[in-house]
Order: sequence, then C-alpha cells, then structure tokens
Amino acid sequence: MQTKTIVLIHGLFVNNTSWKNWKTYFEAKGYTVHTPSNPGHDGDPAELKKNIPSELRTVSFEQTLNNLVTFIGTLPEKPIVVGHSFGGLLVQKLIEMGKAVAGVSIDGAPPKNVMAPFSTIKIVWPVVNFFKGNSPYLGTKDWYHRAFFNNYSQEESDKLYETVAAPESRKLARDPLLNKIGNVDFNKAHNPILFIGGGNDAIFPPEFTAKIAGSYKDKSSIVDLKIFEGRSHFICGEKGWEEVADYVSEWIAKQ
Repeated sequence: MQTKTIVLIHGLFVNNTSWKNWKTYFEAKGYTVHTPSNPGHDGDPAELKKNIPSELRTVSFEQTLNNLVTFIGTLPEKPIVVGHSFGGLLVQKLIEMGKAVAGVSIDGAPPKNVMAPFSTIKIVWPVVNFFKGNSPYLGTKDWYHRAFFNNYSQEESDKLYETVAAPESRKLARDPLLNKIGNVDFNKAHNPILFIGGGNDAIFPPEFTAKIAGSYKDKSSIVDLKIFEGRSHFICGEKGWEEVADYVSEWIAKQ
C-alpha cells in the first residue's frame, strides 16, 4: 500500500492520549500518524475529569464523523484509519464513505443495523441511560475495572483510571443507536477492512466482533478478522499491545 498516512481514532470513555504508544510505534515505521480528538475530548484525562467540558452535552455522532471527514480532507493523501471501540464504528463509516484506503476496527462498536447482545447493553447502560438526559457521563473506578481494565487487579485498574479514563457524552453514545446515520451499507463494495477482537472483552465479546465482520456481503471486498485470546477492551493499551500493533502493521503491508 502506497499510503504512508495513518489516522488513529479513539473511542468513548478515553481520548486521543490513549494512542500515544501506537503513534510512536507507527512513526518509527515511517508513517505520518495523526491522533485527532473527538469534539469535547481534547486535553489531559486527569484534568478533564476535574473540569468536565460542557460541549459533551451537545456533541453528536454526525458532528464527530464530519469532524473526521473534514480533517481527512486536509491531508495530502487518503489515510489508513484505525479506530478502537466507538472509533471502530467511525472507521466503518469512513470506509463506507470512501474516505480511507483501508480501515482497522479494534474491539469496534456495532452499526445501528447489527443488534448488540444483552451483555453489551447491560455494561454500557450507565452511559446511554435515557433517564439521565444529556448530562456528561463519568464512569466510576469500579465500572472501568469491569468494562475496560478487567485483566488487571483493582489496584492496577485504579491507577489506570487516573491517567486513561475521560468523561463522555451520553448524546454521542446514543446517537448511532437512534439515527439512521448509525447504519452501515453492508452490500456496498468497499476498501479493505480488518476487524480485531479481544477474547476477554467485557463490552464487545469476540463473537460479536465476528458477527459485525460477517455482516459485510460484497464478495469483491476484503474483510478480515483476528481475535486475540485473553485480551480485554483495553487491548490497545494493556500489556502486549505491541503484538496487536504488529498484526495491524503486517496486515496493512499486505493490502
């Protein structure tokens, strides 16, 4: 693949600082790497928890997607897009829109037209809770330990919470569930996309990642799937993240 530009897209409950190691990793391989922050998410996670941005009350999925489209439009070439969790859904939309030469969805969120299992609904309910209006959401240390850092001890998880966890927009989390923009056209021809799942992901179990990947129907388009056994939803930051980055790098080189 000729493109040497990568855009790393963060998910919910964290921000672009979560890509720090990946940015360094791919830059060392000769790529130009961008880590844009979603609207209302820019800054140090520790400071964001102390002073929750009011913008989180109003930021939408369409605004967040358009923000990425606009940013990509400023680049000298179409990039490879790599997204984690909610960022994985944004990758699927960007691939559908023809805005990237290839995409990687890591522990990616589902489009509106793929039904999530009850286990997913149960663990993300605190943020999508319709009774809370559009008030920003900040997960507790216990929630992050169950949802993100379940491969760590409570003590280790609490330390990660301080440096990784960020407040989130309930509206942003709900939007793809309620609006047609959250759908993906699975019959449309598209550029290559790789789905990666974690075998111990407490938010999106590996079977669900496989279900999303299996929803793509165009036989002429590349859709690949890789499950890393024992990895949690924190797959891009937890111990052994380099193995996942190596796999992504090798996959890109084959396209």
